[in-house]
Amino acid sequence: MGLNLEEKKAVVTEVSAQVAKAQAIIIAEYRGLGVGNMTKLRAKTRESGIYFRVLKNSLARRAISGTPFNGLSDHMVGPLAYGIGSDPVAAAKVLHEFSKGNDKFVIKAGAMPNLVMSSKEIASLAALPSRDELLSKLLGTMQAPIANFVRTLNEVPARFARGLAAVRDQKEAA
Repeated sequence: MGLNLEEKKAVVTEVSAQVAKAQAIIIAEYRGLGVGNMTKLRAKTRESGIYFRVLKNSLARRAISGTPFNGLSDHMVGPLAYGIGSDPVAAAKVLHEFSKGNDKFVIKAGAMPNLVMSSKEIASLAALPSRDELLSKLLGTMQAPIANFVRTLNEVPARFARGLAAVRDQKEAA
């Protein structure tokens, strides 16, 4: 049973809202994929904050028209699932990892604002560290000089206390 006009408008509005805050859209063909596997994929995408949905291509084209992702409309052919994420690396990573384990789930193309990517480029994007990993590395790099300075300041009184203890032990032994 198809959607009526009001339901279609609601779907386009919902997807357009997701596209407006997206940094990446990845499309994949899911022909022959079982319901159980699709449910697992939906759970993984939900955990990663990725909007994942199976859409009619005509509705998806309407949602991305007039956006920086408009170039992706040429690749919208066949039964497709759409992964829309605000973190391009996380979206690529989750969908690429799932496609490696399921040969029926094939990534067709993807896009970042004003850039259409092939499936090989998405695989390269998935190999990059995620935003959280990069932020933690940056924080560690920024904390290193401060931590070393604190250790150095701490070492002066500790060395003094060890010296006093050594003198005390030497006098007790004498």
